[in-house]
Amino acid sequence: MGAEAKVFLITGASSGIGEATARRAAEAGYRLVLAARSTDTLEALAGELGGLAVTCDVTEWDQQRTMVERALGEYSRIDVAFANAGFGSDRSFKGSTPEHWRAMVLTNVYGAALTIRACYDALVESRGHLLLTGSLAGRRALPGSLYSCTKFAISAMGEAARLELNGTGVRVTIIEPGMVDTPFFDEPPVGMLEADDVARAVMYAVSQPPHVDVNEILVRPTAQDT
Repeated sequence: MGAEAKVFLITGASSGIGEATARRAAEAGYRLVLAARSTDTLEALAGELGGLAVTCDVTEWDQQRTMVERALGEYSRIDVAFANAGFGSDRSFKGSTPEHWRAMVLTNVYGAALTIRACYDALVESRGHLLLTGSLAGRRALPGSLYSCTKFAISAMGEAARLELNGTGVRVTIIEPGMVDTPFFDEPPVGMLEADDVARAVMYAVSQPPHVDVNEILVRPTAQDT
């Protein structure tokens, strides 16, 4: 892989959609910057795929800045930034705990905003591509789901970023999966999407010519009725 190869940065890269996207991006010839809190798993994946592993809690601004500084120090550019880190909680305003809620909102919303801020200048420089992991749950409210509320915020954040970046050459895509068989579920239902199905949607968006900006991709399992 040459020094001219484009650079694909992924948060939440150690498992699920992030890991699957890293594999697809590596196959497509991208150099990888893989960020997550799970250091051992992350380093093993980066060793396998040949990428740069950066331990990063996306809720910490200094760690996000360090992530970008290391990416630029290693590769001198960022062409794709995928703000993918996130997790869910029980569907009930009496479920889970306030502490879990706080961590989820900070990761899913504040963390994604920090990734945009951290990568902003590098993406403008490369006329690159910003992607955010939204959800079907960010298009219609789920009963008692604060997670759904965080994904509504991602839908707004993606559009707000697109409007601000309009004219810079940076493209913005929100990836909105339905039910995906990832570590999100302790007992996954039958007939769900695989993480690789979502990764292929990501790669579809980034593979379009520069004048085409696929702003949203909603992808459901065939059997999902909502």
